[in-house]
Amino acid sequence: MLIKILKKNIELIFWLTALLSLAIFNPASQIHFSLCVFKLLGVTWCPGCGIGHAISWLLHGNLHASFKAHWLGLPALAIIFYRIYSLILMQMFTFRELNLKDHGV
Repeated sequence: MLIKILKKNIELIFWLTALLSLAIFNPASQIHFSLCVFKLLGVTWCPGCGIGHAISWLLHGNLHASFKAHWLGLPALAIIFYRIYSLILMQMFTFRELNLKDHGV
């Protein structure tokens, strides 16, 4: 049952985990683990890392540093929040439908 719930909510879990890790991550730190292939190869600039830093700066409340990291950070964060909101609404609607069917309504 738990595996079924996890599979059904994998995207929601992914986005929540990603935002939580960006909120915990210190964007000013130069020493951190990275999954970025470009960074692991020694490339110093990556647009994906820039957006990640921008979102992290936003979650830490620094709009200026966020815009300097990548100008699409704010729209990206808004889109991610909207996606999380829509996934939660979809789950609530599905749960409500299942609950009504169980009660014969």
